Amino acid sequence: MSGRRRFNVIEHLSEEELDEAIDEAQKADEARLVRRLCFVKNLYAGDILEEAASRVGVSQANSSRWAHAWNDGAVDGLRPSFGGGRPPKLSDEQFTELCDILEKAQPWTPQGIHTLIEDRYGVTYDPAHLSRKLRSSGMHYAKPRPMDPRTPEDAEEILAERLGEALGEDEHESEEDDPVILGFFR
Repeated sequence: MSGRRRFNVIEHLSEEELDEAIDEAQKADEARLVRRLCFVKNLYAGDILEEAASRVGVSQANSSRWAHAWNDGAVDGLRPSFGGGRPPKLSDEQFTELCDILEKAQPWTPQGIHTLIEDRYGVTYDPAHLSRKLRSSGMHYAKPRPMDPRTPEDAEEILAERLGEALGEDEHESEEDDPVILGFFR
């Protein structure tokens, strides 16, 4: 056991209280906190840092950091603290305004949307990220299909008439004929 030393862990909670804290963290879906509390529980059971770390699958550096965090602040010291990430480029109000503009003045090209954002708000987005951001807000794109200028105005009536002719539907349709089923496939 040379080179291995026990870490002096401060027992802020009894073993029963530690088990309750683990249960509460599981119910709150705080997986990272559960893992850290299990690490502390292993230290309570007499494991050295290396053993406790390997049981929960964490590096030696993290185990030392977690042990010191436990000694300094108990459960709250082990809670993961994130800075919240990078702030969004557009505020919620600006993004809502952008979505309203996009809905009102359609159609848009992707380049047109990027130009609008840069001109109006002075920021740029990666095309893939902007697409994800717009989809997550409920916006979906569709390519507009213009009407063919050669289509006659009474196209539906012509189709119904020709379909009737093709199926042989006359005024004196016989009841003995089986019905014809028509389907379109690709």
